[in-house]
Amino acid sequence: MLVVEDQKSVDEVIDIVNKSAYTGNFGDGKIFVSPVEEVYTVRTAKKGI
Repeated sequence: MLVVEDQKSVDEVIDIVNKSAYTGNFGDGKIFVSPVEEVYTVRTAKKGI
C-alpha cells in the first residue's frame, strides 16, 4: 500500500510500478487508485497527519 500527495505523484508512481513490475505474464498484478479521505494515528487516536 502506498499513499501519495497529489495526482502528479499518482501518475509518476503508476509509471514506475508499471515499468518495474512488468513481466508480460499473467499475474503481473493490478494497481488500485482511490482517494484517502481521513487518516488516524493508531498510537494517539488523533485524526490528521
